[in-house]
Amino acid sequence: MQKRTLGKSGLEVSSIGFGCMGLNFGYGPATDRKDAIALIRAAVESGVTFFDTAEAYGPFTNEEVVGEALAPFKGRVVIATKFGFSFGPERGLDSRPAHIREVVDASLARLKVDAIDLLYQHRVDLNVPIEDVAGTVRDLIREGKVKHFGLSEASAATIRRAHAVQPVTALQSEYSMFWREPEQTVLSTLDELGIGLVAFSPLGRGFLTGTIDDKTSFAKDDFRNSVPRFSAEARKSNQAVVDLVASIAKEKKVTPAQIAIAWVLAQRPWIVPIPGTTKLHRMKENVGAAEVTLGKDELASIAAALGRIELHGERYPAHLAALVGR
Repeated sequence: MQKRTLGKSGLEVSSIGFGCMGLNFGYGPATDRKDAIALIRAAVESGVTFFDTAEAYGPFTNEEVVGEALAPFKGRVVIATKFGFSFGPERGLDSRPAHIREVVDASLARLKVDAIDLLYQHRVDLNVPIEDVAGTVRDLIREGKVKHFGLSEASAATIRRAHAVQPVTALQSEYSMFWREPEQTVLSTLDELGIGLVAFSPLGRGFLTGTIDDKTSFAKDDFRNSVPRFSAEARKSNQAVVDLVASIAKEKKVTPAQIAIAWVLAQRPWIVPIPGTTKLHRMKENVGAAEVTLGKDELASIAAALGRIELHGERYPAHLAALVGR
């Protein structure tokens, strides 16, 4: 697989990464531990060198699975994880410097590594100045516990403030044909500052694959049940974007998932999508998107078609929407 560098940081990763969250969290029952480990290791053998996790996924169990799975590949892979939440009696955001240090030490142990390759603030904590957060990560980098600093779902203004203290290697945000807001809010800032974008949910949380319609039922613990954009009515209204992706895929003789990921790759050379899956054949399908090329005329045609589609439904329920773009 081809490699990409996240902005000007020098952090080189596979052009397509692996989002590990769904193995333990968010999309229904957790995958059997042995199966999850086997899938992650199969991804490495397929050329993936970039794996994304967080203490919040589980909590904690996802880091443990990722750490065990990737232990044989030290030096060959890049692991990204995140801090920023408290899981004690009072749950919520917590980016206090002392808490960041506690989280990093615990994550190092679970991941079985000497240093975290890329450490994100999971969500911006308005109770802690971003300068204090960036300064703490800067110190952890100097101490050798962390290599690179990232932010997740942060606003352009916050990115600038953090970057002035400790250079930000990557912003992780949702980006796909199903959610293009970063084009209006952060991409120009990332380009200016030399920061990479790690795009989660490049398949629109599965919607762009064409395997979900208005009649689909999700597992009771699948968080899409609470997402306005995944109400049955919204899914029916948004079928136009699925049909668009499917028509392009048919023309190019590839799958809709591969078109969706290839489109993200084509937007900037410093964008790295991290699709997730629990299935071996889907992982291989996603990795295959790296071989799909969309030309300038094709991209222009897609852009025009997307511009004619009005998408319905918010991407998060209100309590989660309040945590993004801060």
